[in-house]
Formats: sequence, structure tokens, C-alpha cells
Amino acid sequence: MIKRTMFVLAVPHLDASAEFYRDALGFEVHEIGDPGWRILERDGCRIMAGECPDAIPPAELGDHSYYAYFVVDDVAADYRRATDYGAEVLSPVTDKPWGMREFSLRTADGHRIMFGQPLGD
Repeated sequence: MIKRTMFVLAVPHLDASAEFYRDALGFEVHEIGDPGWRILERDGCRIMAGECPDAIPPAELGDHSYYAYFVVDDVAADYRRATDYGAEVLSPVTDKPWGMREFSLRTADGHRIMFGQPLGD
């Protein structure tokens, strides 16, 4: 049984990434006693972000820069929050033939995320 899902992300600028997740995506940012790490948390999602300034920039990972698909209960609200912040939207909110209303964005550190809501919810 998988009890919880947590992502571990290498980010080039931890403070900028933490600000982005807090202000653009509604995550809480938690210090953990190590200046190179933050826990980013929203509802049932936890991300452990570690500062790795010398790692390959996420934007250079191509398709591998996608790391998450967040199923949410109000995709329009998440879209508004992200766009109000000025996040780079890669695809606007669109109804998909597989039964999801979704959009994608690029984070401040270059990772890509999809947000989706089941049609009819």
C-alpha cells in the first residue's frame, strides 16, 4: 500500500522556487532545519525541494521536465491563481477527449506541471 506520495525536486534557486509554489500555486512552505531544503505542501501533496545550483537546469530536460499531474477540484481557480502571479502557461485550460479539463505551466525553476479536473466535477 502506498500511503503518501512525495516528490523530490532539484531546483537551482530554492528561495525563488519556494516563493513560486507559495504565491502561484497555493503551497505552504516549511523550513526543515537545513538551509538547502524546503518542504512545499498543499492538501495531499508534498514536495521536498533541494537547492542544486550546479545540476542540469530543469528547462533543459525536455520532456523529462514534466514531473507531476495534479488532479484538483477547481482547475479554473488554479489557473487564475497561476496567471495572476504571472506564471508561464504552456497550455490554457482546455477540455480534453479523455475526460479532463486541464492546463500546464512551467515553474520558476523550469519544471512543467499539468493541472486537471475531471469533466463533470
